[in-house]
Amino acid sequence: QVQLVESGGGLVQPGGSLRLSCAASGSIFSINYMGWYRQVPGKQRELVARISSDKSTNYADSVKGRFTISRDNAKNTVYLQMNSLKPEDTAVYYCNADQIWVTALQLVRDNWGKGTQVTVSS
Repeated sequence: QVQLVESGGGLVQPGGSLRLSCAASGSIFSINYMGWYRQVPGKQRELVARISSDKSTNYADSVKGRFTISRDNAKNTVYLQMNSLKPEDTAVYYCNADQIWVTALQLVRDNWGKGTQVTVSS
């Protein structure tokens, strides 16, 4: 019913920048929360940043001041601008949408994209 597709990942050098995009498609009236999580092998998936429909944001301490999350509600798209990238930012980045109104009466939670690889290396 709802699909999330990430794009924008790739290989960058330390100190470089990338912008990730995630577009939600399907029968969607509104999405309360959209966010980005990341995961490396052997570790738990962790929150990177989240943004609400009213543009309130939350960031992991490790990315504050370097990453900026934004969204276009009309396009059901969330972005993550990543600057000053560090090797420790290397991970698979997953788009998340939570509290999705697919009808006026139907709310679904925790839809995930397939992920996009971000590698920061010289």
